[in-house]
Amino acid sequence: MLYVYAFIGGLIPALLWLWFWLQEDRLHPEPKRYLFFTFLGGMIAVVMVLPVEAFIFKRLGLGLSTIALWAFFEELFKFGAAYLIAIRYRVNDEPIDAVIYLITAALGFAALENMFFLLDPLQSNQLVHTVVTGNLRFLGASILHTLSSATIGIVMAYAFFKNKLSKRVVIVIGLILATVLHTLFNFFIIQNKGAQTFLVFFGVWIAVIALILIFEKVKRIHK
Repeated sequence: MLYVYAFIGGLIPALLWLWFWLQEDRLHPEPKRYLFFTFLGGMIAVVMVLPVEAFIFKRLGLGLSTIALWAFFEELFKFGAAYLIAIRYRVNDEPIDAVIYLITAALGFAALENMFFLLDPLQSNQLVHTVVTGNLRFLGASILHTLSSATIGIVMAYAFFKNKLSKRVVIVIGLILATVLHTLFNFFIIQNKGAQTFLVFFGVWIAVIALILIFEKVKRIHK
């Protein structure tokens, strides 16, 4: 039952966030089956990236280079899930679609990752710790995954009507930007200093507001 509770605790916040972001594209919604499999692909990406992260940690220990590599591979696997399942197909037929699919994959990734974070306090019968952990993941890490993946989607949106070479270049740029954002967040959270952690979360929420505004601009991109 603990696994069920952890799964539900990780899944529900991610689905709430997904519902919120899908409202930004409610006039031209994406096919539900593609959204479902992209979300599932994001969850599978967690299972695939964990051995890679374990290998990096074993080789390098916990340092800035490890944190950066963790961030890069998480962004790469999330992007891979969205690209292989949806973005490379005809359902990606307008600039905002890449943003939607990348956010969907990111929230699938966050859902399963959150489950793992909830398991430890649940197994220790630490109800308060579980609730606090769930709230922090809902407010911080889940949004971070969304923001970093959305960054890739946004640069892809602005290159939607460009040639193939330009699209490949912006994907690389997007991955670099997403990795930097993800690395900074993880680095400051690992430092675990009260005021600093508050500033990180505050910055993430400012970025959410910026993302909402950018969504409106992306929806107006035309050839």
